[in-house]
Amino acid sequence: MNEREELLKTRRDPALCREPARSSMGLYLHYISLKLREIMEYKASFILTVLGQFLVSFQVFLGIYFLMERFHQVMGYTYGEVVLCYGIFLLGYSLAECISRGFDAFSRMVRQGTFDRIMLRPRSTVLQILGSGFELNRLGHLLQAAVMFAYGVYVSDVSWTFFRALAVICMLIGGALLFTGLFMIYAALCFFTLEGLEFMNVFTDGAKEYGKYPIDVYGKRIMRLCTFVVPYTLVQYYPLQYVLGRSQNGLLIIAPLGTILFLGLCAIVWRAGIRHYQSAGS
Repeated sequence: MNEREELLKTRRDPALCREPARSSMGLYLHYISLKLREIMEYKASFILTVLGQFLVSFQVFLGIYFLMERFHQVMGYTYGEVVLCYGIFLLGYSLAECISRGFDAFSRMVRQGTFDRIMLRPRSTVLQILGSGFELNRLGHLLQAAVMFAYGVYVSDVSWTFFRALAVICMLIGGALLFTGLFMIYAALCFFTLEGLEFMNVFTDGAKEYGKYPIDVYGKRIMRLCTFVVPYTLVQYYPLQYVLGRSQNGLLIIAPLGTILFLGLCAIVWRAGIRHYQSAGS
């Protein structure tokens, strides 16, 4: 048995690994604590980065403000409804961005061969990649999204009930799962291309831009694309109709949880990529 086979056997049998047992959640929290200590070595840089991200992101909000001030509504949606829609969508995206940006640097791992070390460890490859790239510097975006969401709740004139609040919570969870899945697919494609495919930014960073308006304003073709290909409508348009009182269908509350199936498909693509993986060396 050669050295590589022995290492692979060690990975398959955690009992052969000398590292003390630790739960997946405990290991992930450990990754976060290490990242936090690393960032806090340069506190001023961290604070200025967060502040800069917080302020720069408001340019999108200003675009919405000036557009709605001129036209007052878009396809029947008022200013408050659009701001609420954007706040919810942006907050879901920002949550995924904080925890899933480790996939951004995955193409470099593949090219440099450092993914070999991840595969040889007796832990989930996804968990290790998430932990290696936990982006606390993205807290500026998350803070801005939280402010936008709170402002949207204030100006939307929605008559809040328990079920509407529950729908919003499901939208946030579903949004985070959806974008996490998209980041995972972006990384999985690197198994086949060795380079990150920039067109995937249309579905991640681009979605953050066109998701500021309810998706039906873009027409039926885009609605079908965003329902059957990448299910943005499950975390934005359909539950939003219930929140705004435009529909009384209670099933729309749990529509965002359909993104669990999408995340499962992304995991299948990831596993297919791992089976295809051939080390590129170092």
